[in-house]
Amino acid sequence: MSRRKLTADEVELWRKVAKQAERLHPEIPQSVHPVTLPKPKPTKTPKPRFEAFEVGQNTPGKPARNALKPSISENLRTSPVQMDTKAFGRMKRGKIKPEGKLDLHGLRVDTAYPALTRFILTAQASGKRLVLVVTGKGKDRDEPGPIPTPRGVLRNQVPQWLALPPLAQAVLQVTPAHISHGGEGAYYVYLRRTR
Repeated sequence: MSRRKLTADEVELWRKVAKQAERLHPEIPQSVHPVTLPKPKPTKTPKPRFEAFEVGQNTPGKPARNALKPSISENLRTSPVQMDTKAFGRMKRGKIKPEGKLDLHGLRVDTAYPALTRFILTAQASGKRLVLVVTGKGKDRDEPGPIPTPRGVLRNQVPQWLALPPLAQAVLQVTPAHISHGGEGAYYVYLRRTR
């Protein structure tokens, strides 16, 4: 868009206004009516015909890995230790023998939960500290599909049940068992002392 030139009347009006106005800086000498400079022409920088090219510069970075929910045993391994650290290390190495054992093999969810609740609460009432809950590893599903289904219903449910009332106030620590006591198919449950 080009600027229009001032008409003679507009220039005369401006001069009258400028005469009546007070100068902000009277110490600076007044110059004659400023000369308008011509509009600067943009200098064109020649673009290189071919830009520098590096192999693979336009490819995106590494694709993001699927952020799948970690397994229950992985969550239990990374959970903070609530009990004595020395006893926890001995328990994880299978050096402490469990004082009680509950085998949930072959039970359905509706019968396994009451059995687990009864076992944990009676074990705590009788003064036991470490018990073993065997869930089994679970069967592989024959349903291939886009949605991964967890292996072993009881294996996934038992740690969740132990974290909810009424069992949460009885349980101090839950961790996967040592291979000598069932490995991935069993859990050590360290109970709180009754007061």
